[in-house]
Amino acid sequence: MSDEAFRIEVREWLSRYLTDELRGTGGVGRENEAFAPRLAFARRLADGGWTTLAWPVRHGGRGASLSQQVIFHEEYARAGAPSRPDHIGTTMVGPTLMDHGTPEQQRRFLPALAAVDELWCQGYSEPGAGSDLAGLTTRARLDGDRWILNGQKVWTSLAHVADWCFVLARTAPSPVGGPRSAGLSYLLVPMRQPGITVRPIRQLTGDSEFNEVFFDDAVTTADLVVGEPGEGWKVAMGTLAYERGAATVGQQVGFQRDLDDLVAVARQTGAVDDPALRERLTRAWVDLTVLRAHTLRSLTENLPAGPSVIKLLWTRWRQGLGELAMDVLATGPCASDDVERWQRYFLFSRADTIYGGSNEIQRGIIASRVLGLPR
Repeated sequence: MSDEAFRIEVREWLSRYLTDELRGTGGVGRENEAFAPRLAFARRLADGGWTTLAWPVRHGGRGASLSQQVIFHEEYARAGAPSRPDHIGTTMVGPTLMDHGTPEQQRRFLPALAAVDELWCQGYSEPGAGSDLAGLTTRARLDGDRWILNGQKVWTSLAHVADWCFVLARTAPSPVGGPRSAGLSYLLVPMRQPGITVRPIRQLTGDSEFNEVFFDDAVTTADLVVGEPGEGWKVAMGTLAYERGAATVGQQVGFQRDLDDLVAVARQTGAVDDPALRERLTRAWVDLTVLRAHTLRSLTENLPAGPSVIKLLWTRWRQGLGELAMDVLATGPCASDDVERWQRYFLFSRADTIYGGSNEIQRGIIASRVLGLPR
């Protein structure tokens, strides 16, 4: 199928099944919004084979090319389709199991991931180990045919609705003089058990999509370690790499819609008549165009530290747009819905440079992998 025919197929499917009530729901800072309808829509996507678009055919996917993946995410974003509550499972857990999981793990989990029958969350960050992930203290010990976990995770998105969590835990001491990341294991842990407590964290926006997760003698079976015990760091880093794939292009289509909407508000308030604000709006458009070009180049050429550069660019862009929105709102009256939306946007964007690997860590990756600087 040609790329153009594929684009038409995506558009026709979305026009058939996407309702006005679902458009624009969910997303960063609003993960609890319209959750049940969004989950139902994700399962309809699964029925159409769209959730596993990038998966190989042998694992139940469509084996789509990179260009087709980009097209799908562009059209999905342009249509205003809702944020998907299955994205952690289908874009992160699924590919991880394909690369590192046993055949038994693949048979157990991949069909449920593809059908969106089970939801997942990520158990990485801890109160004392966020960007410095190798310093985590959650521990797991093997006791016969099961792992027993104790510790705490934090900033765990969607833990309150997840069925499973992929947890990075220490299962052996790191060697003296060796890397601290040695001795960590990547475990698949069922969330619905007495040994796990989930506590929502209320954010500046008033929402609580993030959670603290406490493991108190929580258990999972011995065979649910991905990769070899003690070598979970390699698996965990692979999972993070899958997070920043073709979907980032769709994310940027959403950014363009945000910018267009802010320009409309600026016309309403009269902010476009201010030369300084008009220049900042223009610069935001230019920077977003550069971001898209760099993202496409990074995806097609596999640039060193490409995902880190993209993370730096888009987080600063979004924070800048939030700050610009506050200045636009200050120039004149506008609809109350617009005020609420942009206030929420501004508040949540303060976290953009922290979650998903802080910008300081991304700069360190660029310094070592691209510039060859010492650690």
